[in-house]
Amino acid sequence: MRVPSRVISLRSAVCLLGRFPALAGADLEVDAGEVVLLAGPNGAGKTTLLRLCAGLLAIRSGSAIVLDHDLARDRRSVRRAVGMVGHETYAYDDLTITENVRFATRAAGRTREDADVAVARVGLADVAGVAHGRLSQGQRRRLSLAIALAREPRLLLLDEPHAGLDAHGRAVVDEVLAAAPGEGRTVLLASHEVDLARRYATREVAIVAGRVHEPTPTVPPMVEVAP
Repeated sequence: MRVPSRVISLRSAVCLLGRFPALAGADLEVDAGEVVLLAGPNGAGKTTLLRLCAGLLAIRSGSAIVLDHDLARDRRSVRRAVGMVGHETYAYDDLTITENVRFATRAAGRTREDADVAVARVGLADVAGVAHGRLSQGQRRRLSLAIALAREPRLLLLDEPHAGLDAHGRAVVDEVLAAAPGEGRTVLLASHEVDLARRYATREVAIVAGRVHEPTPTVPPMVEVAP
């Protein structure tokens, strides 16, 4: 499948949560292969922006083009090409890790082998037969990452990916971030743990009050040269 060079293009995007504008005219351009860190305080609109790009929230005004899909016209068609890891796994408690990942990947047109490779990649092969309801919080987050990776998404959306993970789990996330550009994958991640995320981000933007702010370039001080 052809991958457009411009993966995300938001122009004056507005999203409402109830009557509240969680995005209030956001502008953002993301190119293929970038790993873009979204920084900002709680309630600034980071999660809303991720959910908009995943096709999970409707855009109220402005424009949102993700992987050549116009989300204002059809926000469902983009979902096959996008993987999102958020605070909830949306997995079935009575299914095992393997069963959950295979179920999700089959619905996305992927194979059992894709599912099993993803389970091993996130370090869950040894507990692959354990039901979701018996997993720790960290294991559940890694399961959610496995489900996203098994779908081979062109765009990976991560909401606080290091939260609730032990050192091994964080190393798994770091490996995914480091490998993403080489695998032809674009990443947009929201994190409060910016020191961890910055090591792998190719660019950082801030979200404040529902708007995206690019960093201001630092201008070096002028140095006076003695005559």
